[in-house]
Amino acid sequence: MDAVILDPELAPMMEMVPQFALSSDALPELRHASRTTLVEASAALPDDVVRTDHVVSSDPEVLVRVHRERGAGGARPCLFHIHGGGYVMGSFDMDDARFARLCPELGIVGVSVEYRLAPETPYPGPLDDCYDALRWTFEHADELGIDPARIGIGGISAGGGLAAALALLARDRGELPVAFQQLECPMLDDRQVTSSSRLDGLPVWSRESNEFGWRSYLGELYGHDDVPAHAAPARVDDLAGLPPALLIVGGADGFRDEDITYALRLNQAGVPTELHVLPGAIHGVQLFGGSTVARRWDALVTDWLRLRVAG
Repeated sequence: MDAVILDPELAPMMEMVPQFALSSDALPELRHASRTTLVEASAALPDDVVRTDHVVSSDPEVLVRVHRERGAGGARPCLFHIHGGGYVMGSFDMDDARFARLCPELGIVGVSVEYRLAPETPYPGPLDDCYDALRWTFEHADELGIDPARIGIGGISAGGGLAAALALLARDRGELPVAFQQLECPMLDDRQVTSSSRLDGLPVWSRESNEFGWRSYLGELYGHDDVPAHAAPARVDDLAGLPPALLIVGGADGFRDEDITYALRLNQAGVPTELHVLPGAIHGVQLFGGSTVARRWDALVTDWLRLRVAG
């Protein structure tokens, strides 16, 4: 029988993880606490990466934050990144620390999108925001110092689900040539029928939280058989023609099985795809930076990105 088996180094750390139950009533307080923590953390970042915010659209308002190494010249590769938060929480501040490290280390420009959140804005609103922001990035590549031939997309958790959906949408519309897709523990399947998604006691992101996130994002579509693949990428029939992909997920993550299946199907469709399943790693293990498994996760993602952005 499947069970949650944690990395031994992570198990004692679980006592420090705050327990929360997602609900409509609890959501405003959880959002506020998360945003306050992120703003405080961003204030302590080094100043060798310059962050500038830009308005992509005013109706609805969509913002992006561009991260660029101070004094960097020339056209650089770009990672267009989408934050996580179960489709209901989070902001592009979550990417500040990531790009403070990656921009100098990999010589890239980072672009983070502040998409609207569910349940106030259900599908397709958040995905439309991401597409508009990605299109803006391509259109303004010259002034941002970005090489348009090396713009890839990435995301974590719900952001990974949106990145996967964005890759599908870009392929289907044929307008934006995405160079790669970096999917970290992506939230891909609304049906919650896999063994891992039905486990009790999942740390950080429980099956109950997952249901709340999907209900919020899909709105009236939730529970129906005709949910579009651009909303839940695990439902897509044809994965051919997508850009090279990385999928990385923890063995103690409810998204484990849907992510493994998606990576397998990408490979079967002829899409160069790298898959890593880290035993005992929980959802959001990147937050436990002092652990061995979190450092390994970070190294795997960084090394894969380095290969993708090489000129």
